[in-house]
Amino acid sequence: MLADDEPLMLAGLRTVLEAGGSVEVVGQAEDGAAMLAAVDAHRPDVVLVDVQMPGTGGLEALRVLCARPDAPPAAVLTTFDLDDYVAESLRIGVQGFLLKDAEPDALVRAVRDLAAGGAVLDPRITARLLPRLAAGSPHSRPSRLGGLTARELQVLRGLAAGESNATIGERLGLAEATVKKYVSALLVKLGAENRVQAALLAQGWGLP
Repeated sequence: MLADDEPLMLAGLRTVLEAGGSVEVVGQAEDGAAMLAAVDAHRPDVVLVDVQMPGTGGLEALRVLCARPDAPPAAVLTTFDLDDYVAESLRIGVQGFLLKDAEPDALVRAVRDLAAGGAVLDPRITARLLPRLAAGSPHSRPSRLGGLTARELQVLRGLAAGESNATIGERLGLAEATVKKYVSALLVKLGAENRVQAALLAQGWGLP
C-alpha cells in the first residue's frame, strides 16, 4: 500500500516495486484518510507513507494506524529536511524509515523485510536520528552495552541488521517466542521505546 500526494511519485514507486514481480501494490492513496480507508479495504502486508500530505496528513494517519492491534508494518517515506517528522514517527511506532531517493533494489528489499517482520533503517537517517535518541540520556554506549548478556548482544545485532524475530531465532537456534522475550528485555535495558529505536541505537554505536 502506497500513500503519497504526488501522482508521479506514486507511479514511480509502483513501477519500481512491481518490476521484479515479487511485490504487488494493492492500493494507493493521496492523503491520510484515503490511506486508512484503503488499508481497511485491501489489508496490505506493508504500508509506505509520505508524512506530508494534504487533509489528514501522513503523521496523523500513521498515529491512527499504528495504534491498531492488527496494523500492518508501516514505513515512512521522507527526505532529509523532515527530521522532526521522522522523530515523531519513531515515537508513534513505525517499523521503517526510507528516503525517497533510495535505490530500486533497496526499496524492494525493504518492503520484503518489513513484510517478514523486520525493521528498515536507511543508514543516512540513522546518522541524523541518533543524536536525538542519545540527547539527555545518562547512559553512554559502553554502560548500555556493558549491561547486556552475550545472547542479548546477539539479538541486538539482529535488530540492527533489520532482522525479524523469526530470522534471529533461526540464526541463533532459538524459538521465536524466546527471541521476543530477549527483545523485550533489550528495550528495557537500552531505554528504547521499540525495536526500531533499539536498532537505531545499535547502528549508531557501530555494534559489530
